[in-house]
Amino acid sequence: MTVTREPPVRAAGGRRGGRTGRRGSLALNTALGLLLVGAAVGLQSLGLSENDASAPLTYVGDKGQAVDARRFTVRLDSVGAAKAIQVSATETVETDQVFLVVRASAKSSLRPYHLAQPVLMDAEGRRFAATDRVDAARTLADKWVQPDIWVSGPFFFEVPASALPDARVVFSLPGSALPVEPYAPEAEIDLGLDEQAARRLAAAPQDVYSLVEK
Repeated sequence: MTVTREPPVRAAGGRRGGRTGRRGSLALNTALGLLLVGAAVGLQSLGLSENDASAPLTYVGDKGQAVDARRFTVRLDSVGAAKAIQVSATETVETDQVFLVVRASAKSSLRPYHLAQPVLMDAEGRRFAATDRVDAARTLADKWVQPDIWVSGPFFFEVPASALPDARVVFSLPGSALPVEPYAPEAEIDLGLDEQAARRLAAAPQDVYSLVEK
């Protein structure tokens, strides 16, 4: 591992440091460098690569079950399909695939969070992002997930019918500009769709799923 040192950042309006300030910056940079080296040695001693350490910690469950991912708990309430989504009084988006409508509820443990848009994973391990044709502000991702207060809302996927059998949806927290968090929590929930149930769902979607309040 290569450790780089960056020059100390001076706050606007602050006084320039003398020798003591330079020594303090050097000591701090040295300590940070040793910490990074120590972390790398620790990973090697455990037989873990950096990719291993940054992998998520996955908690699994089934539809209708509250899956506790420690920082947040999520429950998959219902699964449906639609030919089109009415996103406003004047706009409806259609698809020649299937709009999968996943309704979920969530709460947090200690502090408020937003959930990220989830990912659909099919039986072959292919991963599908939530559709960008429905604004995230119309989904559960826009709501604050707070301690011990259940909030509910939908998520939407535009997928081929072949992706539905034995599919799972993966919920997580949003990423950040910070380095990848080791063992970030995620909840992986089975949709409960075997081949027969998936065929029935795809064959009889509702014509329009409306997000317009009446």
